[in-house]
Amino acid sequence: MSERIVERLRRSNTEEKVGELKKASDREVLAEWKRSGVRFAASSERFEGVYDAALRKLLDCIVPTGISHSDSDSFSEERPILHEGGIYLGCWLESTGTINAELLSRFIPSVSEASYECFADFQLEDGQMPYKITEHGAAYRQIQMVTPLARSVWNHYLLNGRNKSFLRKMYQAIARFDEWLVTYRNTRGSGCVEAFCTFDTGHDLSPRFWHIPDTPHLDDARQYNPDSPVLPLLAPDLTANVYCQRLYLQRMAEELGESGTDWNAKATDSLNSLFKYCFDEADAFFYDLDRNDKLVRVQSDVLLRVLACEVGDREFFDNALRRYLLNTRKFFAKYPFTSMAMDDPRFDPMSSYNSWGGPTNFLSLIRTPHAFEYHGRFVELTWVILPILSAFMGVERFAQALSPWTGKEGFTQTYSPAILCLVDFVERLCGILPTAGGELWFTGLVPYAMDHGEEVANETAYSRTVEGHDFELANTRESCTIYRNGAIYLRFPNGLRVVTDREGSLKSVIGMSVRLVEGTIQYEGVDYPLAVKGNEILQFADGRFTSVSDPGVVPLAYR
Repeated sequence: MSERIVERLRRSNTEEKVGELKKASDREVLAEWKRSGVRFAASSERFEGVYDAALRKLLDCIVPTGISHSDSDSFSEERPILHEGGIYLGCWLESTGTINAELLSRFIPSVSEASYECFADFQLEDGQMPYKITEHGAAYRQIQMVTPLARSVWNHYLLNGRNKSFLRKMYQAIARFDEWLVTYRNTRGSGCVEAFCTFDTGHDLSPRFWHIPDTPHLDDARQYNPDSPVLPLLAPDLTANVYCQRLYLQRMAEELGESGTDWNAKATDSLNSLFKYCFDEADAFFYDLDRNDKLVRVQSDVLLRVLACEVGDREFFDNALRRYLLNTRKFFAKYPFTSMAMDDPRFDPMSSYNSWGGPTNFLSLIRTPHAFEYHGRFVELTWVILPILSAFMGVERFAQALSPWTGKEGFTQTYSPAILCLVDFVERLCGILPTAGGELWFTGLVPYAMDHGEEVANETAYSRTVEGHDFELANTRESCTIYRNGAIYLRFPNGLRVVTDREGSLKSVIGMSVRLVEGTIQYEGVDYPLAVKGNEILQFADGRFTSVSDPGVVPLAYR
């Protein structure tokens, strides 16, 4: 069975799938995608067609900036960067310049690097970074940050050749921005980062910011409305962003031969402030604290944002899963995750307009994997991926959001977070994913028929070129086969993730299903019996497997 889907993969032609290119820069961008070796085939022509459409539309979101910057020798107006897409004509710090580019870095790293560097190139003398960059130039009205830029930059650096010149440039820029935030966004002296308006966190129409202006006072990111009865807010997601950013600035400093001690101390201060001012022990939830020292008790995707910033240990994360993220009264809708808790009377599931008051937003979805994988919650993450891949079967526009009830597309189109969500989720579920830690993840699952029994794909095949080796992975519902340079060298049962180094040498196996996966792994001509529980990690050394982690699986909750 696997031979058939592999042959389908090998016959696929990326140029034919993409079709006629629309602009001059597309040719080199597509060539870079091809150099990654990434191709995807599925037993369902419809699902494979959605994936192909995503690649075509991704090219539409990669655009030469068309602007120049007189103060930067490295900036080129012809250098393509990633755009948000849809009605968002530009590159946003909260998304396009961070988490979107972090995902794209596995496929078209030059575009990711250019997107990161834009924010350093257009940094103001006082240290403020633009919140977006468009064909009209850089904009500074608000801060609008969610995913830590330092983490995205660090992962790109590790994954793509360790360019120290790039790392130093970004380190210096992010450090200067950190100082700007300390100077202008800590007016209450709490050590938290303050939100001055709705757009600071990109939470358009969220009840979190009802009766608060969308923009800062006088369009100045250093000011808030002095007549507001609640501003400034001590914001947990902004504070967690800086906490995580400082952890990665420490790594950068040490990589560049400097001391990271100060960054570690500053990160600790941020974490202490986050829990002192923004965490409610009874609810085990993070809330804004207004100027009256009252918690803004709106349960939103702020929780997921904070967790994606590596706040808390595994026990803390597991408790958040049980009470909130995997709770079908809270955020775990049929198509998770909602942007507001479903049991809040202010919850609005409508996705036909730009709203963070309820619908499932693709930006939340692409921020999710890091939070789960950081704590080894691999199985639970598949429960998010599977219904979203089913929803993609009905996608035509690649919208900003989905209905959490029906999975139908919502507002706007050709939105790069939606496109990258599909590309990323396919690679995590049934593809070959290179990590910043120097590993390759070969995941042996296939999409499941979640909606009306409609098949998504019973068989898949995926390819990637790493260190000069052409890897292919063929998945069926029973077994999985890895090819290296055209020859089979590893077989394993469905329901596992095989972890290798970048040459393909076996390092470990991870249980990717709630069920016990039993069988035999065939590696370089030798059979090794194994039994792997959900989320369990078996390390392979000296011809034997040893369990090194067995955290169990966190079940769904309904109250």
